Amino acid sequence: MSQTLSNAHARGWNLATTLMVCIIVFQAGNGEFGVMPSAEYDGDEAAIIHEFDPFQP
Repeated sequence: MSQTLSNAHARGWNLATTLMVCIIVFQAGNGEFGVMPSAEYDGDEAAIIHEFDPFQP
């Protein structure tokens, strides 16, 4: 999960467009950034930085 915000955004966009699922970029409690499918995220809503929705124009 240890990655910069720019890398997390790039990875999130790539996953969303490749897998065609909603992906979120979030900041963990230790300050690191991570990406994962929105359906699997059960953490704090305030930690979400961005959500990539491949179905939105």
